[in-house]
Amino acid sequence: QVQLVESGGGSVQAGGSLRLSCAASGYTFSRSNMAWFRQTPGKEREGVAAISIGGFSTYYGDSAKGRFTFSQDNAKNTVYLQMNSLKPEDTAMYYCAAGWRGGSRFSMQQYNYWGQGTQVTVSS
Repeated sequence: QVQLVESGGGSVQAGGSLRLSCAASGYTFSRSNMAWFRQTPGKEREGVAAISIGGFSTYYGDSAKGRFTFSQDNAKNTVYLQMNSLKPEDTAMYYCAAGWRGGSRFSMQQYNYWGQGTQVTVSS
């Protein structure tokens, strides 16, 4: 059974940083395409960043470019999202996704597995 568990969310002031983690059981990240999404109430889940198998390539949504970094630690079977220069508009529930089925890396429909999410709140 695949289980993804996010952690690292919290409250931070604008300009601050957070590092989100996503640990997996029953699933090997090093052989998977992964992604981070975020969602605010009433809005569709938005792709933030994605990483290819083995971490050779990373992809970022416009909101994340230059500020967020997606990385992975294969030994720990954990992926990370380092978020710097946070803005109030980054406030959202952040989700880890795995099991990409191809197509758009930033389409939530293309992922089979999801974590429960971790809340990020950025105050001005």
